[in-house]
Amino acid sequence: MAEVLPVRLYGDPVLRKKARPVQDFSGLDELAENMVETMFEYGGVGLAAPQVGLATRLFVAAEYALEEEEAEADEEERPKSVLKNLYVMVNPRITYREGTQVGTEGCLSIPGIYSDDVPRDLQIRVEYQDVTGQPHTLEAEGFLARVIQHELDHLEGVLFFDRLPPELRRSFLDEHRDELAEMQRQAKAFLRELKAEQG
Repeated sequence: MAEVLPVRLYGDPVLRKKARPVQDFSGLDELAENMVETMFEYGGVGLAAPQVGLATRLFVAAEYALEEEEAEADEEERPKSVLKNLYVMVNPRITYREGTQVGTEGCLSIPGIYSDDVPRDLQIRVEYQDVTGQPHTLEAEGFLARVIQHELDHLEGVLFFDRLPPELRRSFLDEHRDELAEMQRQAKAFLRELKAEQG
């Protein structure tokens, strides 16, 4: 049975590390199942391996047969029956980009904080491998393209507010200073507990 993993919070150094390419695909299916379960549990539309403490180039993403606003609704309000596609992308890379969209983003590692001004490419083509190493290509636009770019950023150690224009980024960090500082404290406390458990 799939396990719900603890999601790392802002302030955890793993979120700022550039993730390593996957070369050994053994055990990836189990990790992907756990990540999907974790994503559903936390009500997200995507989750990258660094968010569960692994600096590995892998993420999961859900595509819902819903309008963007509904896709961003709480898990209780978003029945799983409307799940259209579930993607597990290993070693993903964007090979084509076109257009621009500006929209709302949040992050499971920065809970409760959103920005309405995050710029992304409107259309992308992404090449990736599945959990067995088989290659795939996906063309995505709109909300799904946004989700994929957000998760791919996690593999580069980039967070959504890093994408804001400088002035908006400054005001975002200023506005949420206390919440972000609290997350950093929680992240440090979690790492201390982890270290103590590992002896």
